[in-house]
Amino acid sequence: MGASVRQRDVYILQTGSKDVNNTIMELLIIAYACKTSSARNIIGVIPYLPYSRHSKMRKRGCIVSKLLAKMMCKAGLTHVLTIDLHSKEIQGFFDVPVDNLRASPFLLDYIRKEIPDYRNAVIVAKDPGSAKKATSFAERLHLGIAVIHGTPKDVLEPHDGESSPPLSPSASATSLANLGHSTTTGMDFFPVLTAKEKPPMSIVGDVGGRIAIIVVRPSHLP
Repeated sequence: MGASVRQRDVYILQTGSKDVNNTIMELLIIAYACKTSSARNIIGVIPYLPYSRHSKMRKRGCIVSKLLAKMMCKAGLTHVLTIDLHSKEIQGFFDVPVDNLRASPFLLDYIRKEIPDYRNAVIVAKDPGSAKKATSFAERLHLGIAVIHGTPKDVLEPHDGESSPPLSPSASATSLANLGHSTTTGMDFFPVLTAKEKPPMSIVGDVGGRIAIIVVRPSHLP
């Protein structure tokens, strides 16, 4: 430390970036340095919390945001300030107080001042998950809403077998026969599921001849 922080309140300004892992380590090292230097309070000001989208168990993944919260608390943070968390339950991952501030008042004020013809606009949700936030914007601005639904054809998720349907009875029997086992699986009474197919991209709502203001969840920002 270049100066004494003993019994002082320390504010650490850090946010997520493209080099997110180095950003996290910088924050943890600075917080721990302040802790070992006997700082009274260590407040992390993190406008965009890294890995905030990983707040649920998805396929074979893990809840990374909980791990990150525990690491921050262990490093010495006593308070966290952030903006527009991906989901509110992330606040429960921390053992210290978390203030989840909102940026919507500033964005709404910007739309009213910088878009002269905003009354002819429509609020567009980038995906169904953004519909709740888009609805909030539309109600405050007294505008209509539209939702982009579906997935572009050129966007393909890696296949890991988690979402694949079970083999058909004939395929299961063939596989067992090739291995020299009985062709009875014991699960023949289960219906065969069909593979999930995502619908093509389309827009629900009228946007013809109007200004489209697209609302994106913070976790979808670059």
